[in-house]
Amino acid sequence: MALSPRSNEIIKKRSRDKLVTSRDPIERLRLKCQERGGAGGIRGLSRTFRIFDDDGNKMLNFDEFSTGLNDYGLFDISIDEKRAIFAAFDKDKSGQISFNEFLERIRPPMSQRRLGLVAAAFSKLDITGDGKITVEDLAGVYNARKHPKYMNGEWTEKQVKLEFLKNFDAGNKDGTVEKHEFFSYYAGVSASIDQDPYFDLMMRNSYNLSD
Repeated sequence: MALSPRSNEIIKKRSRDKLVTSRDPIERLRLKCQERGGAGGIRGLSRTFRIFDDDGNKMLNFDEFSTGLNDYGLFDISIDEKRAIFAAFDKDKSGQISFNEFLERIRPPMSQRRLGLVAAAFSKLDITGDGKITVEDLAGVYNARKHPKYMNGEWTEKQVKLEFLKNFDAGNKDGTVEKHEFFSYYAGVSASIDQDPYFDLMMRNSYNLSD
């Protein structure tokens, strides 16, 4: 269900190649994140920005935004480019941007067909319907006993499930995956897959989704 290292390298290379011709500020930031972190690039930036949201208001001013980019390792973005990116999000000229809106717009775009498949997979895992996936939700959905480290006795069933959730968790790795984290992960995966039928097959096979 997680993306392979080879597929992650494909995302990084494609992003690097697209940066040569891209001029749109939002697209350039998206590509830089993917060039650095592959499918997890957007989630990595999300995690960094959450650290800077000290008051929990889910808003970023320019200084927080600029510092967050540097802290994530995007040192090659000039101050002028940072201002252009920030302005692209700050439509009302308030000097602040919504954290959630930023994440929605920075994700690689997915077709409605792909979004539907990701939503179906999340719903299947979110047994309780509370908008989060936990270890308890995975009972009866994810068979941890087939994992090699469970089979050789190295990990318990709970450890296997926690490791699975880490693929998607952009927060403090507490074993809880929120909906936006799950979608951000698969937006990154989607960027490495050109054909809808292949993405469809991958999602259906991974989560045993019906037609």
